[in-house]
Amino acid sequence: MQIGIFTVGDVTVDPTNRTAPTEYERIKAMVTIAKHAEEVGLDVFATGEHHNRPFVPSSPTTMLGYIAAQTERIILSTSTTLITTNDPVKIAEDFAMLQHLADGRVDLILGRGNTAPVYPWFGKNQQDSVELTVENYNLLRQLWDNDVVNWDGKFRTPLRNFTSTPRPLDGVAPFVWHGSIRTPEVAEIAAYFGDGFFANNIFWPKEHYQQLIGLYRERYAHYGHGTPEQAIVGLGGQFFIRHNSQDAVREFRPYFDNAPVYGHGPSLEEFTSQTPLTVGSPQELIEKTLTFREFFGDYHRQLFLVDHAGLPLKTVLEQLDLLGSEVLPTLRAEFAKRTPATVPAPPTFENRRAAGATSPAVSRG
Repeated sequence: MQIGIFTVGDVTVDPTNRTAPTEYERIKAMVTIAKHAEEVGLDVFATGEHHNRPFVPSSPTTMLGYIAAQTERIILSTSTTLITTNDPVKIAEDFAMLQHLADGRVDLILGRGNTAPVYPWFGKNQQDSVELTVENYNLLRQLWDNDVVNWDGKFRTPLRNFTSTPRPLDGVAPFVWHGSIRTPEVAEIAAYFGDGFFANNIFWPKEHYQQLIGLYRERYAHYGHGTPEQAIVGLGGQFFIRHNSQDAVREFRPYFDNAPVYGHGPSLEEFTSQTPLTVGSPQELIEKTLTFREFFGDYHRQLFLVDHAGLPLKTVLEQLDLLGSEVLPTLRAEFAKRTPATVPAPPTFENRRAAGATSPAVSRG
C-alpha cells in the first residue's frame, strides 16, 4: 500500500485571523509540505492542476521538478492532470522529462477537471470533454509506447513521423491513474489499458464510489488484465487529527465551516458521518481508513488531503508529524496483514522496469 498526501493548492483566508498567504507563500508552502511528507515516511506527494483562482498550481511538472531536486525517495504525482485541455504531446514530453530528472519516481492522475471555464481558455468545448478524454489519452499512450507516431484525430492537427522527446526513462512510461468523480467512461478507459483507477472519495458517500470502482474492476477483468480483485485502485481521503478528539473538532470547525468547497453546507458532524472525512484522534483515523477496504476491496494507494481551507503551514506540518508517527506504522501493518498475496503490489517505476513494463503492476508472489 502506498500512503501519501495530495494538495489542491488553494489560497484561502484563514477564518481564525482573516489573513491569507500570498501566491508566493502558498507555492513555497506546498514545496515545504512535500519535503516534510518524505521526512515523515510517506510514499507519495501529488499536486492538482488548476488555472483559476483561488488555486496556484497551474504548472505541476515545474513544481514537481523543483521538489524532485530536494527529495530522494517520495513518488511525485499529480492529483489531476487535465487530459481534456492539455495537448497530449506536451503531457508526454513534460512527464518524460520529469521522469528523467526524478530518476523514475513519477506517475500521474489524469482527469477532466471540474472547472467549466478552463475549456474555452484553452480553445476547447466542455461539451466535448468525454471525447477529448478518449482521443487525447489514446494519443498520449501512442506517444509513450511508440518511437514514431502518425496520428489523425478530431481535436488536433495530424502528426506525421513524430517522435516525442525525451523518450520515457528506460522505456518505461510513467504509470497512469485515471481519476473520476462521476464518469463511467473514465473507468472504462482505465480498465481497457490496464491502468490504475483513482476515486476521489472525498465529497460523496461511499455508495457512489462503490459503483464506479465496481465497474472498473469488472471491466479490468473483462479485458484480461487479471481478476477484479487485482485491479489497481487508488482512493482519496481527508482528515484533521489531534491527540484528543475534542481538540481536533474544536480546532478544525471554523476551517470546515468556511471552506470554499463545503463550507456553509452540511454540518461537520453530518459530513464526517456521510463521507470519508475524519476529524478526531489518530486512532479514529486508523479505524475509519481501514473501513475503506471493506467498502471498496483491496486497493493500492491512499492519498489524504491535509492542506486546504486556509489551514496554516505550521498546522499542516503538525498534521503530517501525527500522521507519520501515530497513524502510518499501524496502517502499513494492518494493510500488509489484510492484503492477500494474490493482490499485486502497487505499481512503481522499479517493479515495472523489472517486469519489462508488460503489465501495470507486479504480483506479490
